[in-house]
Formats: sequence, structure tokens, C-alpha cells
Amino acid sequence: MANDKTKYGPDNPHPLSTRKTELVWEGKYDENGNRREVDIAGCAMPMQKIETIDEPASRLSQTGLFDAQKAHKDDFRNMLIWGDNKLVMASLLKDFKGKVDLIYIDPPFDVGADFTMDVPIGDGKEAIGKDQSTLEMVAYRDMWGKGTDSYLHMMYERLALMKELLSGTGSIYVHCDWHIGHGIKHVLDDVFDHRNFQSHITWLRSSSGKTISRSFPSDTDFILWYSKSDKFSFMPVYKPLSESTIAMYNMDDGDGRGKYRFYPMQKTGSPGPETTYDYVDNNGKIWKCPVKGWRMKYEKLKALENDSRLYLGGNTLQEKAYWNERENEGKLANNLWDDIPNIQGSANEMLGYATQKPEALLERIIKVSSNEGDLVADFFCGSGTTGAVAERLGRRWILSDLGRFAIHTSRKRMIELQRKLYEDNKPYRAFDVYNLGRYERQWWQKERLKGADEEHRRVVLEFYKAEVLQNTSSLLIHGRKGSALCHVDSIDGLFTRDELKAVAKAAKEAGAKELHCLAWEFEMDLRLICHEIEHADNIKIKLIPIPREIMEKNRTTPPPFLEVAVLEVEPVYKTIDGKKVVDIKLKKFVPSLAEVPSKELEALKERAIKSGFDFIDFWAVDFDYQDGQPFEHHWQAYRTRKDRSLPTVSNHEYDKYPKKGKYTACVKVVDIFGCDTSITVEVEI
Repeated sequence: MANDKTKYGPDNPHPLSTRKTELVWEGKYDENGNRREVDIAGCAMPMQKIETIDEPASRLSQTGLFDAQKAHKDDFRNMLIWGDNKLVMASLLKDFKGKVDLIYIDPPFDVGADFTMDVPIGDGKEAIGKDQSTLEMVAYRDMWGKGTDSYLHMMYERLALMKELLSGTGSIYVHCDWHIGHGIKHVLDDVFDHRNFQSHITWLRSSSGKTISRSFPSDTDFILWYSKSDKFSFMPVYKPLSESTIAMYNMDDGDGRGKYRFYPMQKTGSPGPETTYDYVDNNGKIWKCPVKGWRMKYEKLKALENDSRLYLGGNTLQEKAYWNERENEGKLANNLWDDIPNIQGSANEMLGYATQKPEALLERIIKVSSNEGDLVADFFCGSGTTGAVAERLGRRWILSDLGRFAIHTSRKRMIELQRKLYEDNKPYRAFDVYNLGRYERQWWQKERLKGADEEHRRVVLEFYKAEVLQNTSSLLIHGRKGSALCHVDSIDGLFTRDELKAVAKAAKEAGAKELHCLAWEFEMDLRLICHEIEHADNIKIKLIPIPREIMEKNRTTPPPFLEVAVLEVEPVYKTIDGKKVVDIKLKKFVPSLAEVPSKELEALKERAIKSGFDFIDFWAVDFDYQDGQPFEHHWQAYRTRKDRSLPTVSNHEYDKYPKKGKYTACVKVVDIFGCDTSITVEVEI
């Protein structure tokens, strides 16, 4: 190289001159060195609508008080989606590609994140600790198996999908901290182009005041803002004025304009020819030009004097700035957000969710980068703060999370907000709850189990610690655990009463005294059928949901396999003005405890049997349930942080059945861990 006399320049660039600095992680390129793209088509799948919620309408229509004017008139229904956000976003592309105006995400920051929280029981005087193994860690099951490489690849795939969903003028805000934020910044540069980086926002979330010996306290997070293109929405926002600044408005001329303060008229920047002059006031007094001139041209200064807004005392001119004209202006916000404190324990918005962010933080982001009616999305929605603020500000929203507790928390929050907006005579939108459900499991079977039903049964039985049986007398019997025979239902099926009867018959013919039925979904009322079969055939039956945790990419230890919850209800009738009305009464509830940490499981089993109602956080009734249709909320009751009471009888007095006859009501109960149980009951009118 020392003898190389080649001259490189604009007309003869060096071969390495176009090489860029690049963040590379395992999985970014395939074995041939080609950039690995996100398999959108392979991830896309239909979503199931499982609930539809327009709480004020359903509640108040009973009395004829519902005012349709309070609802938004467009036909868009907000969406709350339970499922893996990669699969959710790929599935949304068909209808929402290029239609999302703003995305905010608060992803987990790094390996070892701790989502431990205390969940109150009953009246809230005691709580159960929910640790990361049974809560949010499950929601990001693919990301930490190979440390930072795996995390960055997880984020790359999801950010690439978010870019596809964003509109041409859309923006994305990614909430980070010091753990991995620097890596996410490089991934965002890669996906969105570094030229579309708009700001690095530092949020002062706390002021620890702690003294530590070997480092500085970490009191800040940062938020990375990128746009889809160079054309994006931006509306300046203002920080509230401080009390000391407000106190400076302490003068009043008694002319009805209110209090004011003085602003100097001298310019602080470079002087200009149009602002360097001697000013002659209306009394003929000459005010010499300051060193750098005046803040404005002569004509504007004269207009202030003519409007009695110029103070002509002292050694220089000063403007009268009136408080009532500036109180809503405040100070223009910059990229240091030190005026939004984190949520305190006593705050009304506090939900007790581990990663909950203050509404004021999301309000600023949404106001800056969206307009009323725009579509806002959050694919790591947690407690639903993004959706709550978007709803309050008149935006449409899509939220998703894989954690069932997150979905339940968001559902309660949005129902409560619907009620409040209605009571305040403000518009609101109804929302639907979706689930990828069996489709997500099908994807897991295709990608990881290579599509084999036998492999699915083997994986389930191994996690269940049961023996896999070959060449059994019945194709319905797949394993043995102790003296019990085991049946594993198909990955995409609903375990029905007819299937239960057939499996129980096969187990009885095989001489079994105990049968364990493992399935992803069970038909409602199935436990009642179990009791009938047990009594008739002298065989004990356990209905055991297959835990979603077995789909974790790197799981080796078995998650808990626990029986389905027990739920019993009955209709309650009364006559009002000669018309028969119906309500629903909870008779019995025993939670499954599937989400309880193993160290606390034994201690809670007895309480769950004796005081099962203490474990109910939410319950709802669809008084006219149609099989195969989404659960429609006609009435709900739920506990809050401040009010831990919970009625066990609905007070809806439903009377909207079209004619006399038999109907089906469906009751959904959600326990304090976010797990739901449903049952139907016959209603006769």
C-alpha cells in the first residue's frame, strides 16, 4: 500500500468510501450474507373478535336515556388486541397499512427486566405477589434467549412492521432507558433512516435525592422520535408557567385588563437596521436607541403606546404583558421534559401496574404529533395509558399486548373512561376486544413443531410430565400420568361436550378411574357435563388448560398445569310494571390459580375454595348471548384501587328480549390475575 500512487477523489472514489457504519446482530443476515427480511405473509392471520363494548349505550338504553349524540358518528371502533404484537401487526397490515398516524411504544428495556407487582385480594388488605415468570415476561418470550442480539432482532422485526403501518406523515416515539436505548437508536436509524430522526427527548421521571457511592442515580428515561418522512405533523406545546413566574404579574392599572408585568423592549440579539432607531413618544420625549436596538420595528412600538401597552417611566421603555392574555401560553417545551413527574402512589390515575406511565407524558406526545380524529397505536400497551389519553383527546386507537393481565387492565380502564366521558357529556368511541387465539397456536405449530399433530401432543405431555403412549386401543387416548389417562386436544379446536363424552367413554373402556383432558379452549358449561359423567361412570375427570407458556421459544421447565376455574350462576327474576326482568347472581367461583407464583400456590388453594369471590376482579353479563358471536357487554362490575367492593348480583333488570321464550345469558368472570372464565345459563321469559 505504501507504493500505491493511485489518487482517489470525487471522480475516482476509494472502493471502501461508500461503506457505512452499521449495527449488526445475530439474525440480521442469513447464512449467505443476505439481509433477512420480516416474513410478513407468514405471520399474517385472522383475528377473532371476542368482545364488543359500548358500555354507556348498553347500560342506559334500558331506561331510554342513551343519547346517540354523545357517541362519535364515524363507524370506526377502537381495537384492543390480545396476542403477539409481531403477529398482530402483520395481521393489521391488510386494513391499516399506511393508515396509523402516531405510534408510541414502551417496550421492555433489556434482559432481566422485573415486572413484579402486588395484586390485591378481595378488600385489598392483603395482596399476592406476581413475579415476572407468570406475568409480562411471558409476553416477550422470543426476545431474550440470546441476550442483546435476540432483543435487537425482536425490536427490528417489530419496528419494520410499525413503519409499514405508519402513514406518510406519521411519527413513532420509542420509550427507552440506559440499558439498551443506544442499541434501539441504531435499529431505528436502520429502519426509519437517520435523516428522519427528529428528537432525543429526555424525561425526568423522578428526583431520587439519593446518595450512592459508586455511580449517579438514574432519574431519567429518554424517548426517541422518528418520522416516516420529512413531512410530518408537529404542533408546538407549552409547559405551564412556574409559580414564581406567575407571581411576577403583580401590577394592575384598574382599567379592566387585569394584572400585568413588564417586559424590556431592548433587543438581546444582533442589531438590525429596522430596529435601531431613536424612539419619539406621543409626548415628544426621545428615547435613545439601546446598544442592540429595539425588539420590534418603529410602527409596532408606536402601536403598543397607542394601545396603552407601553410603560414610559424609568430609564427605558417596557411592554405591559397581561396575564389573562398569556396564562394559556406558558413556556415553549423543548426536548428536556422536566415538568412531568412520574405517577405517585396516591394519584387518581394510579392502577398499580408495574410499567404504567403518566397520562401527562402521553398527552404531550399525542398533542405534538397528531390531530383530532387521527389513529394512534401502542403495541406494548401495558396498562392502556396511550389508549386512555387518545380517547380523551378525540383520537382513534389500536392497542395490543400479549399479557392477559395487561389486556384486562386496559379493558377496565377504557370502560371506566367510557362512563366518565358519557357523564361529562363528551363523545366517546365503542371498542372491541380481539384475540389471535388458535391462529397464534397454529403459527407456533407450523414454525416450531413443523406442523405435526403428534409433535404437538408430545410437547404438551412432556411439559405435563406425562408418559406418551403409543398404539393405544383408542386414538383419543394419548398419554398416562400416574394412574390417570390423558387426552390432548387439537391445537386449533374447541374441546366440546361431545368430545368429552367420547374421550370419557374411551377411558372407561380402557379401565381408567381418572381422566385428564388437556386443551387450549373448553366449551362453556363443560364442568357441569363432567359432574354428570363422573356420577354415571364412576370416573374422575380433570379439565386442564394448556398454558400458553409452553410456546416460549426457550422454555425448558414446565409451567403450572392447573384445572379450569369453577363458575356457577343462576338467573334472578322480578316483575316491574307488569314486565318480567332478569338479572344474574354469582353462586360459586373457584379460580384456577394458574397465574399464582409456585411459592404462594399451596397457601392460596384453601382460600380459593372457601372464599373464591375474593379472587374476582371483574365480571360482566351478556343477557342475550348468541353462540358464535362476540360477547356483548350489557352490564359489568369491577373492583378499583379505591373501591374494593364487588356485587355478586347484577342490577341491570334486563327486559329487551323480543318475545316470550328461552334465551341464553353468558357470564364472564375475570380474576385478579387477568384470567377469564365464562359460563352460560338458560333464561326463560
